[in-house]
Amino acid sequence: MAWINMSKILLFSAIFRLVLIIYGEWQDSHMEVRYTDVDYLVFSDAASLMASGESPFKRSTYRYSPLLAFLLIPNSIIHRSWGKFLFSASDLLVGMFIHNILKRRKVPEDLCLYSVMVWLLNPFTFTIGTRGNCEPIVCAMILWTIICLMDGNVVQAAIWYGLVVHFRIYPIIYALPVVLVLDPCFFQSGQRPLLVNWKSSQQKTSQSSLGGPRECGIWSLLKRIFTRERIKFGLISGTVFLSCTALFFYLYGWEFLNEALLYHLTRTDPRHNFSIYFYHIYLHYEHEFSILEKLISFLPQLIVQLVLIFCFAPDLPFCFFLQTVAFVAFNKVITAQYFVWFFCLLPLILPWSNMKLRWVGISCMLVWMGAQSHWLFWGYMLEFKGKNVFLQLWLASLLFLAANTFVVVMLIRHHRCCPMFRRLEHSSSKKSE
Repeated sequence: MAWINMSKILLFSAIFRLVLIIYGEWQDSHMEVRYTDVDYLVFSDAASLMASGESPFKRSTYRYSPLLAFLLIPNSIIHRSWGKFLFSASDLLVGMFIHNILKRRKVPEDLCLYSVMVWLLNPFTFTIGTRGNCEPIVCAMILWTIICLMDGNVVQAAIWYGLVVHFRIYPIIYALPVVLVLDPCFFQSGQRPLLVNWKSSQQKTSQSSLGGPRECGIWSLLKRIFTRERIKFGLISGTVFLSCTALFFYLYGWEFLNEALLYHLTRTDPRHNFSIYFYHIYLHYEHEFSILEKLISFLPQLIVQLVLIFCFAPDLPFCFFLQTVAFVAFNKVITAQYFVWFFCLLPLILPWSNMKLRWVGISCMLVWMGAQSHWLFWGYMLEFKGKNVFLQLWLASLLFLAANTFVVVMLIRHHRCCPMFRRLEHSSSKKSE
């Protein structure tokens, strides 16, 4: 790897994305099948409405934060591809953040570069931004939040976390592991948290490194739970989220609240998607879903999230990755763009995996891609051929859930779990007195 470095990877990635954006403009003008994502047209129309002083929610199917429309106002002033350049730049920023996080943990440069290439040279991820999907912005904000936590900058981490939850509601699932990690053993005012580096993690980390002896009693328990850093993070992130929500509620009223937030909490999409729930929703879409039905679909997701959090929270990037895969796999609606949510976290866990690419690694990729291709075949038969294959498509969704579960189990089995932070010496000496 002596012939390659991070600068060359970034330069090649930038040029490649520029070529794809230019090619996409040509394909949109000359071919029947468009390269540009249909969502990008929705974003652009909403931005145009905002530029003219109207509500972006007058554009049907715009169900995002007004911040996104605001960022794309130059689409109607400078060029219609402005957003694609913005999203692709965020894509490159994600690659830089991945490299930054791994270098801080003393991961060897070769491993860093391989991990970065998993994101920057991944066909799925480099087409996301160039087709006009906004997910790279969300990924960049999540990784920057992790970097802020690594710096011990809880205030800045809370600000960005509150902002990203407003921008895209799904990162709310990371709140509990972040709060658990903000333990006095790791975080204390005026002290930078100590990171567990890659070399240290090659040796087995004893469970005792996750915390020392605990005092008994209700008061001691409350003091341990409601620490200064946790309260600070919760108050600041909550204030940022609520402030953004209040501002846009003032500007756009209930239309904003229903479309940008409440819609995603109660969404039931009758169109075919990767979710195992789509067939039931399709069959009963004309009827109002009972509280029990909504609870049954939500409970598996909640239970899996809690189990993963309490098992892996100290290993924060790994916990985020598992949470995201599980959240997507058990969600009521799953589209291909959701996969980028966990692809940006995958490079952060690869250096701690002892999974060999040959056989096990390739098997995982083939199982996941094979199950997805199988689903896409039946989706094609339904969408383009008009065949009544809803049952086969639902069975393909079950198979895809099984494939996701298999990959997660294999990743857990081959992962060397270790906490991201190690105990502060000041905290250790204080407890021993």
